[in-house]
Amino acid sequence: MHTMLIRAAFAAFAFSAVAAQAAAPAMTAETAKGPALVDSKSMTLYTFDKDMGGKSMCNGPCAANWPALMAASGSAASGDWTMVTRDDGTMQWAYKGKPLYTFAKDTKPGDITGDGFLNDAWHIAKP
Repeated sequence: MHTMLIRAAFAAFAFSAVAAQAAAPAMTAETAKGPALVDSKSMTLYTFDKDMGGKSMCNGPCAANWPALMAASGSAASGDWTMVTRDDGTMQWAYKGKPLYTFAKDTKPGDITGDGFLNDAWHIAKP
């Protein structure tokens, strides 16, 4: 009986750890410029200097080149992870208050072609 309780407790702990990891909107990966936040497809995430006060300033044509890291309905923010409301009413993930984006010209995991783009206004999101 005691062994079964230990196994059940371990299974519950393992499940909660996996669930917590699955809920994270991004993970860390190594790039040519050091560690970076990446999305679920391992594509590099970026921040934009013009974003201020928890608001994304990248909408319309900008958003076509810099797709937002969207938060699914029912997502819950915690710790350094928050969400911002975009101009169209959708929700976007932010890390330490900075909205996160991918770059359309990055074609494979590890690409960092957006870093320094537009007069150094775009930066790799660092963990």
